[in-house]
Amino acid sequence: MSLMSAAVAPPRFAVVRSAVSRSRRRRNSTNADKGKQISNPTEHSNSGISIAKSSSGFGSRKNNPVWKCVQNCGACCKLDKGQNFPSPEEIFDDPSDIQLYKSLVGEDGWCIHYEKSTRMCSIYAERPYFCRVEPEIFEALYGIDKKKFNKEACRVVAVLYLSGI
Repeated sequence: MSLMSAAVAPPRFAVVRSAVSRSRRRRNSTNADKGKQISNPTEHSNSGISIAKSSSGFGSRKNNPVWKCVQNCGACCKLDKGQNFPSPEEIFDDPSDIQLYKSLVGEDGWCIHYEKSTRMCSIYAERPYFCRVEPEIFEALYGIDKKKFNKEACRVVAVLYLSGI
């Protein structure tokens, strides 16, 4: 082999795998050995957040949060969320919505219809539209695109729970 052929030969690279892909390959081969397949692509938690796994680019896997309302959560019932969240005047255009929202805020910042002992809303079926965590409402009130709803709803719940609601 001449010096010239070695200089123009393409380099050889070892296959590099991340720790995640190695553990995934190990888990899949272990499950295959046991005759089991991982059939549920979603992992659930008690916080109202699910992580859906989807493929994106170059065969990688991406975790996308999926919002799911969970009974006894109460995150949407904490109406006075503090300085990091917009005020009713920043959220609503209609003065009657501002008035209604403010009338629901108790001295401790929680909705007056939220029963802390049971962690349930006493007017759940008849609650105002702004109490509903839905893509259309987040888009109308906060300008959050429906495609980003899941991520934003999960982020807000995480922030509230980390702050100790």
